[in-house]
Amino acid sequence: MLPRVLIAIVLGIGCGLFFPDWLVRVFATFNALFSNYLGFVIPLIIVGLITPAISELGKGAGKWLGVTAAIAYGSTLFAGFLGYAVSMAVLPSLLAGRSVGAVTNPEDALLGAYFTVEMAPVFGVMTALVLSFLLGVALTFLDGNVIHRSMVEFRDIVNMVIRATLIPLLPLYIFGIFLNMSATGEAFAIISTFLGVVALVFALTVVLLLIQYTVAGVFARKNPLVMLKTMLPAYATALGTSSSAATIPVTLRQAMRMGVSEPVASFVIPLCATIHLAGSTIKITTFALAIMVLYGLPISPGAVAGFIFMLGITMVAAPGVPGGAIMTAAGLLSSMLGFNEAQVGLMIATYIAIDSFGTATNVTGDGAIAAIMDRLVTKGRGARDRAVPDGAPA
Repeated sequence: MLPRVLIAIVLGIGCGLFFPDWLVRVFATFNALFSNYLGFVIPLIIVGLITPAISELGKGAGKWLGVTAAIAYGSTLFAGFLGYAVSMAVLPSLLAGRSVGAVTNPEDALLGAYFTVEMAPVFGVMTALVLSFLLGVALTFLDGNVIHRSMVEFRDIVNMVIRATLIPLLPLYIFGIFLNMSATGEAFAIISTFLGVVALVFALTVVLLLIQYTVAGVFARKNPLVMLKTMLPAYATALGTSSSAATIPVTLRQAMRMGVSEPVASFVIPLCATIHLAGSTIKITTFALAIMVLYGLPISPGAVAGFIFMLGITMVAAPGVPGGAIMTAAGLLSSMLGFNEAQVGLMIATYIAIDSFGTATNVTGDGAIAAIMDRLVTKGRGARDRAVPDGAPA
């Protein structure tokens, strides 16, 4: 997958320089159809993977849900405060003498599809998560296995859909995204305007991943660099799709190749694709502070800290689609940091232009949480098994 994704990105950027508009729109039409298909399939993937995975965790599944959510929220908060600390030390000198140019939303300039087909999902992502939790936890308390067998078979169907449609078509989808961006040139204009901030955000995401995998390596007793290398295909796929949800199949596969057991990976990866947005948080925090510095807005430590705490909660509701995080956070920028409409628009434009870096950090960090949870679940089961005398029912 990694070579195919990288080739798709390079070809997309290169072909966008000379492809005629009508041909770009052909690929834009495919992307619109595939994006709608993703929106339909993703809730089914969540139910099909999480429900049987939770039921296979046993009667402690509810506890593991809470532990996973706590780790994800802690990771998101750490990312936000890391971005805040570094930004306050670097941005004033980095942006000295800079002014805000006329920057527009790059999505507004992208070439549109010739047509699209609506594929309304059976239910939303949050509904899918809640349904998965209810069914999965309830199955751990039932003696019958009819529903459990049905959910396992549904998981097989979901895995077949992933193997037959999502994985083969993702490189073409990535090619279409970069082709359209390259043909219009809007994203590159924004990146050049905020080049220093972009470099800072990228460096922060790398530092964040190294910290996450150092902690995961200590828990899992594995080499963190080897673990991180194993997750690179997920990073590259998210870099191309800008969608945590679309990358779930690749993230799941790489987490299992990293040594995470299938039940834990199937439970943690789809869950964290929705609730763990550390990369997006560090990017939103840094860019928000950059805009505040450029506009001369007052930066109150209390206000920024409150914004980060609320942002961590709000990110849970962000859809795992391109631009989902910033659209969810737009209200907080106005209400807590005092952004006006133009500043929110600038924030959306800068965020979407490099959305993929934050998304790639999000999904790669999910692998670290999966490794930590796998170790905790394994230790928990070991302690429970030792507490059961030989010959006694477990």
